[in-house]
Amino acid sequence: MSLVKRLLLAPLCLLLTQCDGNDPSQEPFSPAGAVRGSGGMQQIINVSSYDPKERQRDGRSYSQNDVSALRANGASGLIARAGKGGNLDDKCAAFIASADRAGLLPGLYYRVQRHVDPVRQADQFVDRALALARGRRWNAPALLLCGDYDGDLSLSAILRFMDRVEKRTGVVPVAYLENSQELKLKTRDADRRTRARLTRAPYWLALYSHESGAGPIFPAPGSPEGLVDQYRLWGRWTMWQYGGVAWANGRSNPKVYSHGRYRFSRYFGDLDRPVERNVFKGSASQLAAFWQRHGMSLQ
Repeated sequence: MSLVKRLLLAPLCLLLTQCDGNDPSQEPFSPAGAVRGSGGMQQIINVSSYDPKERQRDGRSYSQNDVSALRANGASGLIARAGKGGNLDDKCAAFIASADRAGLLPGLYYRVQRHVDPVRQADQFVDRALALARGRRWNAPALLLCGDYDGDLSLSAILRFMDRVEKRTGVVPVAYLENSQELKLKTRDADRRTRARLTRAPYWLALYSHESGAGPIFPAPGSPEGLVDQYRLWGRWTMWQYGGVAWANGRSNPKVYSHGRYRFSRYFGDLDRPVERNVFKGSASQLAAFWQRHGMSLQ
């Protein structure tokens, strides 16, 4: 059976409750396969060389060589960091290979930084993606491509990265933007042509709390829809990173959105450690189509 068919047939228990309290040892497990707070949206995990984080409670674990626990807890895809500012991640290949073995859709992202030419970073990203695509037989139909753009980048730098990736692969990479005051001001002031070019990329947003993101110009956006409004660029969001992980006081601390109609638990199902988490705004079939539209073919 193809991976796309398995995704369409895989049962997901979608529960709209959350456990209160900050003590991870006291938070009950979600049953394997359960995804809390997603409201029918598809769950995507993103990882980097910093993953997996340290164990914090009893439960299932994962590694770059075995991500079956992510699939068992309801994830549909995994996006691994290929590189950052001119440096490649050392766990990327293992993560996406294990994702493919586990029946997850595999993807790559590259964190684009100001101190390195964006075209050089795009070339490093594409070279890595092509090498991985040719390096094994894949079950998945496509390898999703994403750009993670630092908040101090110019819009022209973002477009140079996007254009180079598209020129070499035929794929418009997904655009991950931070909750950045600087970027919001730039997108609001962009001319019509620049806006049209940027919005060809689907919007992947980051928001971990309804109270975060307030500054001297913009209030806290409150919700993913509020963040879309503040950027005044896209009409809607496509992926939302609702769960992040911050390092403080010698440990990883999950930062997970839980407010209003979006209530997610601090941990992903019965995992024993925090992980960065996202939802895709759509059905399993829409996710599969999106992955192929913005990914390199693996077949």
